[in-house]
Amino acid sequence: MLYKNELQFLCDTLKKGHIRTVITSPDASVYAIPGSEGISPSGSEPRLDFLAHTRPEPRTLYRYTNEFDLCYLYLLLPDTPTPEVLIIGPYLTGTPSGERLMELAERGSITPAIKIYFEEYYMSLPVLADDDHLFLMITTFCERIWKSPAFAIVDVNDLSVPEEDAVSEPINSEAFDDVLINMKAMEERYAYENELLRAVSLGQLHKENQLLSVFSDPVFEKRLPDPLRNAKNYGIIMNTLLRKAAENGGVHPVYLDRTSSEFAAKIEHMRELGENYTLMRDMFRSYCRLVRKHALKHYSLVVQQTVMLIDSDLSADLSLQSLSDTLNVSPGYLSTIFKKDTGKTISEYIREKRIQLAMYLLATTQQQVQAIAVHCGIMDVQYFSKTFKKQTGKTPKEYRESLKTSQTL
Repeated sequence: MLYKNELQFLCDTLKKGHIRTVITSPDASVYAIPGSEGISPSGSEPRLDFLAHTRPEPRTLYRYTNEFDLCYLYLLLPDTPTPEVLIIGPYLTGTPSGERLMELAERGSITPAIKIYFEEYYMSLPVLADDDHLFLMITTFCERIWKSPAFAIVDVNDLSVPEEDAVSEPINSEAFDDVLINMKAMEERYAYENELLRAVSLGQLHKENQLLSVFSDPVFEKRLPDPLRNAKNYGIIMNTLLRKAAENGGVHPVYLDRTSSEFAAKIEHMRELGENYTLMRDMFRSYCRLVRKHALKHYSLVVQQTVMLIDSDLSADLSLQSLSDTLNVSPGYLSTIFKKDTGKTISEYIREKRIQLAMYLLATTQQQVQAIAVHCGIMDVQYFSKTFKKQTGKTPKEYRESLKTSQTL
């Protein structure tokens, strides 16, 4: 396969845009839903029939939309030892209205008890329009692998479908409920927001396109019937969270107050939903710049580099030896200059940052304590719990329970 690197780059880029990809054989009659492994009670993978009525042809990009408005792209990869199909999706082509979501919920026999999971699932899906830069990247990839700008784009839904086609059969509502619940769409949205906030706290301007490429109306929680009011409310929430992220990144509140107030006014003056993306992009840039300008300016260069190494991945090997090897300085020198500039030892700084991250994940996700410990770079969950309690006065479980109690008051 001469285009192996291009294929990997495309898949990695789509993943950054929260769009799943899977490569499978065109001889299979049905395909597992990407990212849904092991989510049904029986342990089998929920599956959709993509090619029951059309076998993929060379030099053709296929588009398919199922009865729940979930869209997929697929194409036959050329020059492979055995035939392989690349499947991209699911995604949406536009933001579903409240009425449409109600229709889809009724079609899937979604009960009121789990309707919130159904809505969260759709809010977690990326929107990919024909003029989107990711769609343009996909078509450019097709031009590259087929060595020609001339190729067909076929809408499968316009083709004749036999009555016995499995795609047109009603999806078992119980199985579909399990899919929606176990996809953990709410956690995915929270994880996306956490990633955005973490980038701001570290001043990572370069992550703008990666994090904001999927920012669209489906991200907003539909708490009110007015879409614009929903967008404004979400903007207010994000302004507050980004301000706190910048403060956690070391920016003094005196520098944050003006920026926060300016964006609060801009949010209330929004007149169209289309202004959401621009406003979020400007907020992200402004708070990142504040962090980069104020947070580390009093530190020497080697300490700045050490802090950025630590903050960029708290789950990495952050031993003094590893850090000094990476920065090409002696462990003794690094230890001394770090304590001189920050007033803390490197181990104290790392421990505080890991506990801060743990507190954040406990508050904003439903991940198990053991998973959070690993994410924070602590493999021993008992040691993690002991350290957490020493820093906060509560075990991780007690801390999470206290947050739930305070929210119900």
